[in-house]
Amino acid sequence: MYKAVDTVPQTLTASIDPRAASIREERLLLLLSIFIGIISGLLVVSFRMAIDWLTVLLQGSSPAPHQLRLLEVPTITGVFIALLVRFVFPAARGSGVNQTKAALYIHNGYISTRTVIGKFLLSALAIGSGYSLGPEDPSLQIGAGVASLISRRFGLSRARLRLFAPIGAAAGLAAAFNAPVSAILFVIEEVIGNWSAAVLGSIVLSAISAVVVARWFWGAEPMFRIPVVNLVDPRELMAYAVLGIIGGIASLAFTKALGWLRPMLRRQPANWQLIHPPVAGFLVGCIGYFGLPQIMGAGYQTIDQAMHGQFALKLLILLAVFKIIATTLSFSSGTPGGMFAPTLFIGAMCGASVGAFEHIYFPHLTGSIGSYALVGMGVLFAAFLRAPLTSVFMVLEVSGNYSIIVPVILSNTIAYLLSRALQPVPIFEIFTHQDGLYLPSMEEQREESNLHLEDALQAVTVPVLQGSETLAAAASAYTQYADTPDITAVLVHCTEGLWYAATRDEIDSILTGSAPDPAPAVEAATAVAADPPGSDHDTTLEQRLGSERTPILFPDLPLASALPHFRRWPLLPITNRAIRGALEGTVSLEDVLKRYQQR
Repeated sequence: MYKAVDTVPQTLTASIDPRAASIREERLLLLLSIFIGIISGLLVVSFRMAIDWLTVLLQGSSPAPHQLRLLEVPTITGVFIALLVRFVFPAARGSGVNQTKAALYIHNGYISTRTVIGKFLLSALAIGSGYSLGPEDPSLQIGAGVASLISRRFGLSRARLRLFAPIGAAAGLAAAFNAPVSAILFVIEEVIGNWSAAVLGSIVLSAISAVVVARWFWGAEPMFRIPVVNLVDPRELMAYAVLGIIGGIASLAFTKALGWLRPMLRRQPANWQLIHPPVAGFLVGCIGYFGLPQIMGAGYQTIDQAMHGQFALKLLILLAVFKIIATTLSFSSGTPGGMFAPTLFIGAMCGASVGAFEHIYFPHLTGSIGSYALVGMGVLFAAFLRAPLTSVFMVLEVSGNYSIIVPVILSNTIAYLLSRALQPVPIFEIFTHQDGLYLPSMEEQREESNLHLEDALQAVTVPVLQGSETLAAAASAYTQYADTPDITAVLVHCTEGLWYAATRDEIDSILTGSAPDPAPAVEAATAVAADPPGSDHDTTLEQRLGSERTPILFPDLPLASALPHFRRWPLLPITNRAIRGALEGTVSLEDVLKRYQQR
């Protein structure tokens, strides 16, 4: 659908030294990362201000049940959103996470300017009018779009262009959450899956730059404040464990609802899809009109109220249930907006429910409702969005409370494991399959067991000669293998713990002076020609071999790391990390291929 724009003329790129061009691109990448972070931060701040302004304008300063505007505003707004998504901004639908991944893996990092504008306007309009969606995921795509736009203006290689999408995504998410570490971890966990030092440095610079800009407007205070958590009674950890179980079950219900409704609506004719946003807006408005206006919009104010114990137990449960329903309707209708804020809302309500239940039936436990609500946010984030590491740091950063680390880790781990057991396919992967895309599953990559050299390691069965021996001594030691036809290679142990792997023809030619078939390495042949065997009785075997040696490999290295070396060597010695040159075994090309076949 999109095409990456290569702005560098071929005649110019051909005249640039590749090494110099690479260094230039790395330096430019770091500088552009800071610039991208600043621009993304300004855009995200503007985005959040637009949402706040539209919320007050469209929903009023204090939405309450039985206000007609709660029904009218999202319904009418839905008509405009549907038309704009259909005819003007077709790529703006969705949360933004999968779209950013698609830009990275399919479109060479390309995100159009139209998509950025559409995501900004339509997401702000949808959230401001009351749709149960959040601003963080769109902020991620807005940042990625800014990075894509800026990177196309410079003469960078296609590989570099792809890197800018996650750099901008980290900047946008960091500014939206005011949490740089969480943004960096989420981009690594869910968008790119792995990282190198260069990419990590650029992501860090962009995220920090964006947060600096955001804090200039909003200040450095965390999003939520709760008292310091003191686990006076260790039995309270049981309540947090129960919260982990509840979070895993809630994430399953949320995932199943989205997995059922979204594809059903997307299969309908295009003209029928025009009515989905207004119908969804009307149904969400009905929930607000008949008693629960708190579920409309992102809901951060409601989360804060729940943390400070302002809701009864029954209301907390109702808010969690109807937030799942409202978000499923809003997102499945194709309305642009994110899943992060609803996920945190549902988690906070589940956590506050556990805290309120504990205060009623176990008053001797001292945990505050706020601490349970905060942990609940991380629980749903880990279970539903399948970002376990990000979920821990996200809770710490949005609260500034590091005393809660033990309950967070316990609950999040239980919720994540339970969610994986109940729902093996993550929600973002479900969305990609529904959209007909085949993006890499970061969770599968994290769980994939990589093969190592030790998995194909074989005992040493070939002759081993000492490189320090003279040619005559080596030839004498080698004679015992002369009548063994199945030996095709020989290992030579050289000084300093290095090894040389020679074919049988090569070692025969060195020890006997006959012409090898096939010819040995060029360097070894040159050494033999310069000093024929027998001309110097003190010449050692390793002198005849020349200076080339087999690569130093260890059992824990990836199995694939051995493949490039078989073009030169018939056999690869695998050595011990603690004792230089000590053989652990050998690996041949046949061993490697056989191990891959057994996988």
